[in-house]
Amino acid sequence: MLRFHTLKINPLLGSCFLLGKSQISLQQNIKKMSKQTQTQAKSALGGIKIIDMTSVLFGPYASQTLADYGAEVIKVEAPEGDSTRYTGAHHEQGLSAIFLGVNRNKKSVCLDLKQPDALAALLTLIDQADVFMHSVRPQKMAALGLDHETLLARNPKLVYAGLHGFGNGGAYAGQPAYDDVIQGLSGVADLMTRQGGTPRYLPTVAADKTCGMVATHAILAALFQRERSGEGQFIEIPMFETMTGFVMVEHFYGHHLPGLCDEIGYPRALTPWRKPYQTSDGYICMMPYTDKHWANFFTGTGSLELAADDRFKTMSMRTQHIAALYETAGRIVADKKTAFWLAFCDQYEIPAAPINRLEDLESDPHLKSVDFFQDLQDEQGRTYRFTRHPVRMQKSQVEPIMPPRLGADTRETLLAAGVPLTAVESLLQSGAAKQHAMGSTK
Repeated sequence: MLRFHTLKINPLLGSCFLLGKSQISLQQNIKKMSKQTQTQAKSALGGIKIIDMTSVLFGPYASQTLADYGAEVIKVEAPEGDSTRYTGAHHEQGLSAIFLGVNRNKKSVCLDLKQPDALAALLTLIDQADVFMHSVRPQKMAALGLDHETLLARNPKLVYAGLHGFGNGGAYAGQPAYDDVIQGLSGVADLMTRQGGTPRYLPTVAADKTCGMVATHAILAALFQRERSGEGQFIEIPMFETMTGFVMVEHFYGHHLPGLCDEIGYPRALTPWRKPYQTSDGYICMMPYTDKHWANFFTGTGSLELAADDRFKTMSMRTQHIAALYETAGRIVADKKTAFWLAFCDQYEIPAAPINRLEDLESDPHLKSVDFFQDLQDEQGRTYRFTRHPVRMQKSQVEPIMPPRLGADTRETLLAAGVPLTAVESLLQSGAAKQHAMGSTK
């Protein structure tokens, strides 16, 4: 296998020399690198380099969050690209709707890792990285020589994050996993059965996104530990274990107390009556929760006998009779309009809100006032709309950047890592690497 020695080549000079092929001018590169430098200087993760070999949603959601905090995230893709590049509506092939949702603020390097020279180029990138993250099955990574033992031996300060379906050493280790599979295994589909009588998946990619958030904080924790110890480490984020822990926060319930209680599943969450209350003209999401909330609700509606009912006076008793409580409240709410109940809940300090349809969110007064939806334009002047990262940090600001086209940063990134100019050209000419041509929409 060809191994590239670290040879410091100015990527600006490399791009200038290759002007005819890349269609990237020296001035454009200077502007781009200047913006990246400014972002790093004023962001929480400025200076952190992440090699991201994840795909679909689990890993990309995690790496997008790290990019939103200012890390330089280099997305390494095979020649066909991440499958989500082709999922949903698009202005141009390769920038489809689902891909747009989890890949902003990243670079794209396209390498065919079946070719030894491309694998050597990847190793050069990893040697200089702070984090390497992947969502490939461990046995495939080992076959490529990209297992954590090998890479940590090369780069002892590396945080190596394996985003797996199942934990190493377990009965299911190495098996493929997708959101639907994990929702079924972790009890989510059973929760739907218990509440509605039919096993269903949550109508959102819940396992991928939940596990992605856990992967983000695991990587941040490992980076924080490295700041104190000076050493990197292997961390594993298995979907099955992660999602099971997520479900069991409330639903392990009586099983926390072996020998005392064998009840499993949190009754309040599982009752079929836990749903938006139907009013005389629509629905309301109303959440009386404390003793005071429920006393105010019953007293305010003139239901004095219910306010005095022992079943509904305390949290413990309400939990035991939660189905009757919600059914009773539903009958009361059904008699009046949504606007009445919103005003009523405001008067009695009971948490409540109307239902937002998906189409309503962009015009929601709160989301508009905090600029939650942001527009970006591409080189052709076409508008793309994104949700911004919800976290705000006083001393860390990262301007959103469009998700990258496949291979948009291959040449520049490899040159900046010290891969020799002749080697980069050889990779591109052989097809072991691909560079997106500026101006192309394919």
